[in-house]
Amino acid sequence: MADHRTDGGEARAGAEDRRMTTREVAERLGVKPETVYAYVSRGQLSSRRGPGGRGSTFDAREVDALLRRGRRETAFGGETAIRTGITLIDKDRYYYRGVDATALAERYTYEEVADWLWTGRLRRGTRFTAPHDALIAALRAVGSLPSHGGPADRLRVAAIAAAAADPLRFDLSPQAVLGTARGLIPTLVDALPAAGPLPREDGGGPLPRRLWSRLTAQAPDEASLRALEAALVLLIDHDLAASTLAVRVAASARSHPYAVVTAGLGVVESPLHGAASGLAHRMLTEVLERGSAGAVVADHLRGGRRVPGLGHRLYKGPDPRATALFARLEAVPAAAGALAAAREVEATAARHVPLHANVDLALAVLSVSAQMPPEAGETVFAVARTAGWIAHALEEYGERPMRMRPSGEYSGPTPPQPLP
Repeated sequence: MADHRTDGGEARAGAEDRRMTTREVAERLGVKPETVYAYVSRGQLSSRRGPGGRGSTFDAREVDALLRRGRRETAFGGETAIRTGITLIDKDRYYYRGVDATALAERYTYEEVADWLWTGRLRRGTRFTAPHDALIAALRAVGSLPSHGGPADRLRVAAIAAAAADPLRFDLSPQAVLGTARGLIPTLVDALPAAGPLPREDGGGPLPRRLWSRLTAQAPDEASLRALEAALVLLIDHDLAASTLAVRVAASARSHPYAVVTAGLGVVESPLHGAASGLAHRMLTEVLERGSAGAVVADHLRGGRRVPGLGHRLYKGPDPRATALFARLEAVPAAAGALAAAREVEATAARHVPLHANVDLALAVLSVSAQMPPEAGETVFAVARTAGWIAHALEEYGERPMRMRPSGEYSGPTPPQPLP
């Protein structure tokens, strides 16, 4: 990778002359080698023959620029990127509408940032309240689920029940969608079963405090609530992640906001996406029980498994969400043990490969230190990301409908074939 932080002209020249093989480019961009050549054919990358005329090589600076522009192949309607003005990820930082997301998490509440992201106006003291009929329907539906149901099950059922209680759900005008969003997010939180005593102002108090009581029976301190609030803001959006892409497809087909959120919740349950923090939670618990990260990391590697909570394909350096959340957790006395365990995991795994902690590991520190279940991080992720999904739905409703209709590349038997 080109390094522009060198001191001498000779070092800079070496960095600028850095060439990458097709395989290296494919791994860097997270695509197949065939897609690399598609970028060349579209003029997005230039190539030249390698030494001895074997294979193609690529300018590392061009590859980095392509990655920063987010020009990832999607094959939706022939487009190579989906226009969005919500989140930019650039140079190991990320921004909501051009504002540093970690700075927003330092100064504002989740509800304030979510409403600002939707409307462009920051209103101090913004609070979301669940509509009575929607909440009653969601509580009944969630209460009918078996006890072993996971957080994604409960949230999906709550969203579907709230939709059934809203006869105006098909109104896709911006104001109607905003009204739906401001009622849906607290409905999702308040419909979850309580893990401990509910706050006295439940139903109208700060959203993080209401969510906390659904995640653990442990009483919260102010530092822990601030950490949870920060996590919610930091996780609102992250460009076109898998669940957000599903949301854009649903919104392109003009699904109503409840259905759009349900589409996102269907993807969040993946262990490669929203449920990843649960794996990190279990790993940290084991590290604390065994007293050392070395043996736990070795067990993961011996079993052919990745070490949870490390690395992110969009960041060469530390995940800024993890950095910001770790900083908040340092002010939580009960988090000291889990935080030290996470640091040890990161240091142990980085001895051979420079991997940094990602937000899943930071979420795991929060859930372990507060005696939450392993699935708590998934719940936090899903509730937080709902605000981002609504922002993307509002954006997509302004595009031409059904634009995300890819064409399949048929690979079956050549017709005509005999009847089966």
